[in-house]
Formats: sequence, structure tokens, C-alpha cells
Amino acid sequence: METLDKIKEQISENTILLYMKGSPKLPSCGFSAQASQALMKCGQPFAYVDILLNADIRATLPEYAQWPTFPQLWVNGELVGGCDIILEMFQQGELQPLINDAVAKAK
Repeated sequence: METLDKIKEQISENTILLYMKGSPKLPSCGFSAQASQALMKCGQPFAYVDILLNADIRATLPEYAQWPTFPQLWVNGELVGGCDIILEMFQQGELQPLINDAVAKAK
């Protein structure tokens, strides 16, 4: 499978998807740690892809997403943003409703 097809499949199959360095339990960078912590505090399950183990995705996703950095949060097939946006939304009370609505629609 081509890398771009793999990315599109991951995004379409996972309601909430975080492309990050490491895993939520063992993040490999501070930005990924903060983003995954904010997501975990929302209380809903989410998928993740460790881009350090997937060099092809790490190379291809920024171009596809038109977003140069990681982490990247995708909800319902749409790019929400990176660490700063995730944290700002969380602090302003906008992330949890977005996540909860996405999970409710997926059921």
C-alpha cells in the first residue's frame, strides 16, 4: 500500500487520531506528551500512530496535511492542529466537546 493511501485509510478509519512521537503512555517529545495528555483528559479512546516507527508517514503526512510539525490531531477526518492548538482548545473548554461529539457521531 502506498504511504498516502495508508495515511488516508488511518484518518478515515479512526474517529480521533493523533500522529505523535512515541505513544500516549511513553511519548518521545514534550509536544507529543502535552497533546496526548490533553486528549487523555477528555476521557475518550483515541488512536495514535508513532511517527518515529513510521518514517514513511513522518515524511509524507506534513505535505498531505499542509501542516509541517508533529503532533497532529485528526478528528472526523479533519486536521484540528498541533500541540499549541490542542492545548489552547483544551484550556478554553473546546477540545472535550469536539471529542465527545465525534465519538457520539461515530456510534
